Amino acid sequence: MSIRFTDFTLKPEDFYTSEFKEKAYSIYKHLRKEDPVHRMVTPEGRAMWLISGYQDAHEILKDNRFIKDSRKVFSVGNAETIPPEVRKLNAMGYNMLTADPPDHTRLRRLVQQAFTPKMISQLQGRVQQIADELLHEVQANGEMDLIDDYAFPLPIIVISEMLGVPREDRNKFRKWSDALINGSNQLEDYQERVLPAMKAFMHYLHLLLDEHRKTPKDDLIGALLLAEEQDDKLSAEELFGMIILLIIAGHETTVNVIGNGVLALLENPDEYEKLKANPTLIHTAVEEMLRYYSPVEVTTARWAGEDLEWKGRAFAKGDWVVVSLASANRDEKQFADPDQFNISREKNRHLAFGTGIHHCVGAPLARLEGAIAINTLLQKLPDLTLKEDPASLEWRAAFLMRGLKRLPVTF
Repeated sequence: MSIRFTDFTLKPEDFYTSEFKEKAYSIYKHLRKEDPVHRMVTPEGRAMWLISGYQDAHEILKDNRFIKDSRKVFSVGNAETIPPEVRKLNAMGYNMLTADPPDHTRLRRLVQQAFTPKMISQLQGRVQQIADELLHEVQANGEMDLIDDYAFPLPIIVISEMLGVPREDRNKFRKWSDALINGSNQLEDYQERVLPAMKAFMHYLHLLLDEHRKTPKDDLIGALLLAEEQDDKLSAEELFGMIILLIIAGHETTVNVIGNGVLALLENPDEYEKLKANPTLIHTAVEEMLRYYSPVEVTTARWAGEDLEWKGRAFAKGDWVVVSLASANRDEKQFADPDQFNISREKNRHLAFGTGIHHCVGAPLARLEGAIAINTLLQKLPDLTLKEDPASLEWRAAFLMRGLKRLPVTF
C-alpha cells in the first residue's frame, strides 16, 4: 500500500530528497493517524517499515527482535542485492551502529568513558573558547553563512581535538562525511561517490594511526589503540569503524542542533526574544530545538531478525525497519501543541537521541556544544536576522539527517 498525501506518494527513495524534508511533518502527521506502522517496498523489492508514533518508536527501539547487524540477514558480497543504507554502513566498517550485544556492549564501553559527565564538563571552557574565536572571525563582516562559518567548524574542531586529529584536516572530514550521509539510493552513487570517499578516508586513517603508534598520545585514538592491543578487545576493522563513526557522528548531529535551533528561533521571534532576555533558559531551549527540528530524521536501519508479528503486522526476517524520530517528537499523543516551538516546554521527553542500548553516546557533548554555541551567538550577535526568505532555505538531501544546506544571516 502507498500513502498519497497532498499529491505526494511516499516511497523509500523519497527519504533521499530535499522535497521530502519540506513535506515530512505533514506526511508524518497523516501517517501517525492513518498508518503508524507503514509498509513500503524498496526498488530492490524488500519491505521497508516506517514507524512514526512516539510510543511505537519507544517500544521498537528497545525490542531485541529487531537487530542492527546486517550480516545476520544479508550477504555483503554483492552490493546490488542489499539496501543502500547497508552498503553505506558497510563502507564505514563494523561499529556500534551495526552491532548487537555482546559486541555492541563491548564497543560502547570503550568509548563511553570519553563522554562521561565529568569529561564533558571539562570540555566546557574549550567549547566556549572555540565559539568565541569563530564569532570573532566574522563579527566585522555583518553577515555569515551560519552553517559554514559556525555550526560546522565548532563541533568538528572539538571532536578532532578529542581524537587527536590535526585541525587543518577538518574540511576533509566534511567532504567524506557528506558522501556517506548525503546522496541518492542508487548503486551508481554508491560506486561513484561513497566508495572513493571511504577509500580516501581509510587511507588517511592508516596514516593517522601509524603516527599515533609511533608517538603515543593521550587522546581518544590513543585509548582505542590501547584497547586494540589488550586482550583482543578491538579488531582492526572495529578500530577503523569506531573512528569513522566518532568523526562523522561527532559533528553531523551537532551541526544540525545548532543550525536547526537557530532557524527555529528566527522563525519564532517571541521565543528568540525570551531566550535573549533570559539566557538561563538555554537548556530547556536546546531540548525543544532537539524535539522541534530533530537533527536525526530517522534512525539507522534495523532488521527483523526473524519472522514475527508486531502491532498486528507481519514482519519477515530481513525486513528493513526505520523509526522516524522527527515524527515521534511531534506526536500529539505525547506532546501538547507539538507543532508549536516553546523553549519553556516542561517534561520534554523527546527521542532525538534515541533510547535503549543504542541511545546516542555523544548526546551530552551535543547538548553542551549546542547550548554554548547558541547562547554565545545570541549574546555576541544580538540582532541576528535571516538574510533570505525562509522559503528559499533548503534541507540537505540526507536519508538520516535533518539539516540545512546553508543558513545566511546578517547581524
